[in-house]
Amino acid sequence: MRLDGAIALVTGAAGGIGAAACWRFAEAGARVAALDLAPPAGIGDLALGCDLAGDADVAAAAATVRAELGDPTIVVHAAATTEFAATLESSPAAFLRVYDVNVGGALRLAQAFAPAMQRRRAGCFAFVSSINARMGAPGLAAYAASKGGLETFLKTLALELAADGVRVNGVGPASVDTPMLRASFARAADPEAARTANVLRHPLGRLGTAEDVAELLLFLCSDAASWITGSVLPIDGGAGITRR
Repeated sequence: MRLDGAIALVTGAAGGIGAAACWRFAEAGARVAALDLAPPAGIGDLALGCDLAGDADVAAAAATVRAELGDPTIVVHAAATTEFAATLESSPAAFLRVYDVNVGGALRLAQAFAPAMQRRRAGCFAFVSSINARMGAPGLAAYAASKGGLETFLKTLALELAADGVRVNGVGPASVDTPMLRASFARAADPEAARTANVLRHPLGRLGTAEDVAELLLFLCSDAASWITGSVLPIDGGAGITRR
């Protein structure tokens, strides 16, 4: 699974799944543009600050990437934000901010980079969704709703771009040991007990790692997955087949 000659743009690159994807893609031979709210130090061939909820920010970042590296052949949207709140306690403004980063960001990236892929008749997008797109997530109403929207969005985009040879897929992780997950444990009365209970929801007996997900993203963005589009591949330690 090599990416020699590829130009990969990765959002959420400062940590977690985004950072792991940057490192793994670079190992596979890609040149990497790493985006986060602040430029991620020491990651990628080009590091940029970008608010994915801002039209002007995304347009400026796209112009810089084109000027410095060229048109991306791979776009990975790993950036995400959340509000830790149950449905009845959710702030509508925060809810919309979560949606605007997680789904609106995907839309802005597609509009910025898909046209060049269509002209080239090659390229791929990979969006990081969540098991919470398909299962209830008490306390994460905005996040779960946004990930459900993201999955429908990517399937629609896949159909619209398929005739031009551009692939669109996603990954659906369960609990991956990232700063966002640790923050959710820290909010519990007993963070260690919360972590232990979460691990037990996964039949394989551990949390996922960012590197686990990066490996699947590499597969989806490589020629090994050339006949896959419109799919969301679970990577969940078996959590999707149990109701623990």
